[in-house]
Amino acid sequence: MARIGKNQLIKLQKRYKTDGAIAGLYGMTRQAVHRLRKKYGIPPVTDRHSERNEQIRALRKNGMSIIKIAKKYNLSTMQTYRIVKEHTLDT
Repeated sequence: MARIGKNQLIKLQKRYKTDGAIAGLYGMTRQAVHRLRKKYGIPPVTDRHSERNEQIRALRKNGMSIIKIAKKYNLSTMQTYRIVKEHTLDT
């Protein structure tokens, strides 16, 4: 596994935003980057997808199927269901 220090990981996170993107640079798994963040006490980037999630919820409210929404945003149907469900729990 590549050695990534805390300061380096903070810089990478600011630039690449996601654990998956950082992992791709170093040939490691997203989970390995996640574990490093936890080890160093670095929080995830929040609200990366808030605008996208609002668009998804609007499409669903207007009657578009979960499957079509998932394909449109290149998401799994389960992830799309979770995004829509989060909205119903918040209101």
